[in-house]
Amino acid sequence: MAAHTQLAYRTSKGIGIFNAAPDYEALPGFSRPEGNLRCCCYSPDSKYFAWASPEQVSVIDASNGNLVTVLPTPNVFELGFSPLGTYIITWQRPTKDEEGNATKNLKVWRTVVDDAENGQDRTVIGEYVQKSQTGWNLQYTTDEKFCARSVTNEVQFYESGDLKTVWNKLRVEGVTTFAVSPGKNHSVAVFVPERKGMPAAVKVFQVPQFNAPISQKTFFKGDKVQLKWNDLGTSLIVLAQTEVDKTNKSYYGETNMYILSANGSFDSRVQLDKEGPIHDVSWSPNSKEFGVVYGYMPAKTTIFNARAVAQHNFDLGPRNTILFSPHGRFVFVAGFGNLAGHMDIYDLDKDYAKVCTIQAANCTHCEWSPDGKHILTATTSPRLRVDNGIRIWHVGGTLMYHEDLLELYHVTWRPQSASTLPLENPLQPVPTPHSSALQYLSTVKTPSKPAGAYRPPGARGTTTPLLFKREDEGGAAYTNTGVSSTNASFSNGFGKPRRREVPGAELADSLPPGAAPGGGVSLIGTQEGDEAMSKAALKNKKKREAKKAKEAAERAAGLVADGSNPNLPTGPSSAGRSPERRDARNDVRGDVRNDARGDARGHQRSRSKNGGFGSQGGGRSPSQHRAYQGNNQGNSPGPHRRHESGYENQGNYRGGYQGHQQHNHHRAGSGHQQHYQKNPNAAPPPAPIQTQTEDQGPAPDLTVTSPGGGLQDKKMRSLLKKMRAIDDLKMRQAGGEKLEDTQVKKISTEESIRKELESLGFHG
Repeated sequence: MAAHTQLAYRTSKGIGIFNAAPDYEALPGFSRPEGNLRCCCYSPDSKYFAWASPEQVSVIDASNGNLVTVLPTPNVFELGFSPLGTYIITWQRPTKDEEGNATKNLKVWRTVVDDAENGQDRTVIGEYVQKSQTGWNLQYTTDEKFCARSVTNEVQFYESGDLKTVWNKLRVEGVTTFAVSPGKNHSVAVFVPERKGMPAAVKVFQVPQFNAPISQKTFFKGDKVQLKWNDLGTSLIVLAQTEVDKTNKSYYGETNMYILSANGSFDSRVQLDKEGPIHDVSWSPNSKEFGVVYGYMPAKTTIFNARAVAQHNFDLGPRNTILFSPHGRFVFVAGFGNLAGHMDIYDLDKDYAKVCTIQAANCTHCEWSPDGKHILTATTSPRLRVDNGIRIWHVGGTLMYHEDLLELYHVTWRPQSASTLPLENPLQPVPTPHSSALQYLSTVKTPSKPAGAYRPPGARGTTTPLLFKREDEGGAAYTNTGVSSTNASFSNGFGKPRRREVPGAELADSLPPGAAPGGGVSLIGTQEGDEAMSKAALKNKKKREAKKAKEAAERAAGLVADGSNPNLPTGPSSAGRSPERRDARNDVRGDVRNDARGDARGHQRSRSKNGGFGSQGGGRSPSQHRAYQGNNQGNSPGPHRRHESGYENQGNYRGGYQGHQQHNHHRAGSGHQQHYQKNPNAAPPPAPIQTQTEDQGPAPDLTVTSPGGGLQDKKMRSLLKKMRAIDDLKMRQAGGEKLEDTQVKKISTEESIRKELESLGFHG
């Protein structure tokens, strides 16, 4: 009978161990520890299981749960075993002694001791100062003959039996990362990042021949790396990453991948045919192939051989994880993290045929079981603090076990050799799920219809344009040319490239026929454009075409060219308008004048740009001045009404200044038409010249302005503007309105403004 697989987990309340398929029951003989337990781990040879409490470290026999030994070391934060379980390594937070020296916080203990030694007299066989928690553990060779640790500019090697004496040193200036190879041949790979313009380098040395590297690779764009040896220790994958992407294509830096052989016969950069980051890379247990997930989403997954030659490409999809089964029979490609949690399982022995797809939402940890038939998925804290729990799936896609746990921090399979767990036929027969899985599946609501992406009402019932489809759905590939302040335009696969435009400026080059401003192709007049337009857009288009046809007919009839219509106003402000727009404008002006006369307050604010108190009707067009003048001639003035030269019947200073201004040029907004009407002896204005052709559009409204009469005139106009504002405030105060303090102070300055006007020669 095959051995049971085993699972251990750590929560905020304690540690649990249970046997997995087919029993799914707690380990007999194991009493669960409770309390604040910081870490736990199995030994690589599967013999021992250890955990750390605030007072000590406990080690049990993983097969029966019996206590093996206790290490009297408090406040341990990290635990580790040597490959054969002979030694156990502990790490504590760095501290200083009374003299201010750093204490030795990395300690190595022998796991099993002689009967003569009791728990209180355990001795440490090696201890070191290790400040960083990253890369804290010693790295052993597979046979435990040597172990190594990194210090400044060198990697120190020790014989496992004598950890107090340095056996050999590998001196490499600037080394930051190293990795000892598994397998029978002892090799070590070291990484030196870029500095002072020199490229980064990965070098492979044979232990203990440290005089020259047997294989090396230099490259730029390498601030940090992951060194991944295959199980035989014959090839090394280098996943290099930069902190900053200088092309501005990613916030997370740039990634590249290289492969080196341990004997120096081969090294190469792995060529990837899809642009984007490298999400994950994993070796197969046979050490002859590896899988890579890379590229912008939807990512591409490819299987390479040991010479970095592509063997097989999987379908594109939102995936970022790849992991081979312990026997190398299956591989799953999944999308975790911010992705939906889909896992595609492929059978490599059947020409990469897909077995099934598993939906494991909110998964933060995923791992193959040692038997190669089950997959563990878990949601752990602090990555996600809700829905924490464990799920075990069969390779055929069936949920076998489910357990909800409160604040699950860590979960792991017990390491077991694949030789002790033969694979046989993993797909048949499908085992019976545990009752917890059946109960969980009965509570899960199966969606009757996938929700899909939101579609606006106008796009419902139609096919999705290729522009908005993902690459794996038949859309265009995602391309990124970088996003920066110096890049004016870019195309990301989800929108059209746009031309950079400066508001108010002409385009640098003329657009080709049929092109729309800013990029794209104009669809006007094409059948494809009409089909793409909505009903409202088609209706507006028909209105515009009918209006243009009507204007063309009127021009042909001579309504505009001969100028014989006496009702049409002349002048620059109306020269380019169509008859309909001019008639509508006159009608609107008449309505506004009638409303102004019948207002109960008798106070109408100007809509000019100067805020309603602009002198001499500033901001009005010449046609507006004519309308005001004609209205004032035929109607009695209201209690408070504007005139073309200011306010009327509100003080002698207004009338005086009106005559004064007629002597000078009008300010901006008083057109030539008004000037001629005020001076009957002057020559009539010249008739506007019609230079408009039928092909040209309507001319823009232009207002001819003349400068003021000098600094004295400008100051006088400013003072008169203040006087009108004061009069307005007085009327509001007389009407019972409560004014603010600043408005009352403004009224009190009336006398000083009058004196200043008199000093300028104005006598109102």
